[in-house]
Amino acid sequence: MVQLHSVAEREQVVDTMIGLTRLTHLHRAIIAGSGSMEFYLALRRRGFPRVATAQTCRIPKGQHPVGLIAGSNSLQAIEAAIVELLPFLGTSAAIAVLIDCRETGAGLCIRERLEQMGFRIEAGVRCQEGFVLSAIRHGFGQMEKAA
Repeated sequence: MVQLHSVAEREQVVDTMIGLTRLTHLHRAIIAGSGSMEFYLALRRRGFPRVATAQTCRIPKGQHPVGLIAGSNSLQAIEAAIVELLPFLGTSAAIAVLIDCRETGAGLCIRERLEQMGFRIEAGVRCQEGFVLSAIRHGFGQMEKAA
């Protein structure tokens, strides 16, 4: 029974991330984090053909408009996953991060880290597995040109 409950929770997180990032079947999405393979398989089952994990994607060229960080990750693991995804993300990419509620103050730290990397926080939604924070990378291409 517990396993069915966790499947329902995982599906809720997948639905939330799809909604927050406005992911469609035409978008490429890149996934990182300890639950990346589970999310990859869940998205493939839902008919998203253009998803990959950071480990399976060969060349980071900024070609993905959506990045997802999934799984029960520590604060350091989330930060590492964000850094890992950056080369794969386009200049106006959306990102959704699953934050474990047990990590005290993790939401604020992740928010600050995303803002330092050129993302603007758009929304946050509480799920049964934790908190999903979404952000968008508006104007990052303009910042790169100015630098």
